Amino acid sequence: MVLMALLAVMAVGIARQRNLFGAVMLTGIFSLLSAAVFLVLDAVDVAFTEAAVGAGAVTVLMLATLARTVSRQRIHNRPALAALAVSAAGGLLLLYGVSGLPPVGSAQVPALRHVAPRYIKESPREVGVPNMVTSVLASYRGYDTLGEVTVIFTAGIGVLSLIGARRRAGRRR
Repeated sequence: MVLMALLAVMAVGIARQRNLFGAVMLTGIFSLLSAAVFLVLDAVDVAFTEAAVGAGAVTVLMLATLARTVSRQRIHNRPALAALAVSAAGGLLLLYGVSGLPPVGSAQVPALRHVAPRYIKESPREVGVPNMVTSVLASYRGYDTLGEVTVIFTAGIGVLSLIGARRRAGRRR
C-alpha cells in the first residue's frame, strides 16, 4: 500500500510539474516504484523489464530529447477538453476490460491451469536451468524479449531521427 501511495504521489507530481527535466526525473522514479510493485507481486521478470526499460532506456531517451529541445513547458490558456475526453474514454474502456478479468489469485486463470504447471514440470528437463524464472525468460519467452528490444530500438531510432529532422529544418531557416 505504501508503494501504491508513492506511485499516486509521483503521478500527481508529474502532472503538476512545469519543468520538463523535473518531469522526466519523476517519471524515472515512477518507473522504479512500479518495478518495486512488480517485485512485491513476485513478477520478477516484469520488474526487471520495467526497471531496465522504463527507468533506464526511456529516461535516457527523454533526457536526450530534452537536450535538443526546450526545458520548460508552454502553458496554454485554454483547457484541453479534447485530451480530457480521450483520457476519460480510455479510462472507462480500461475499467470495462478489467471488469471481465477473473479475481486475483483465482485458480481458474488459464495461465495457472495450463501454462504454469507445464513450466513447473517440464522446464528443468527442457531447458536445463534450475531457476524457473531464468528458464522462462531465456527459453520460453526469448522471442518475446527479442521483440521488446526491437520495439525499444525502433522507438529510439524514431526519436533520434525526429530530433535530427527538426535540427536540419532549423538550420535551413
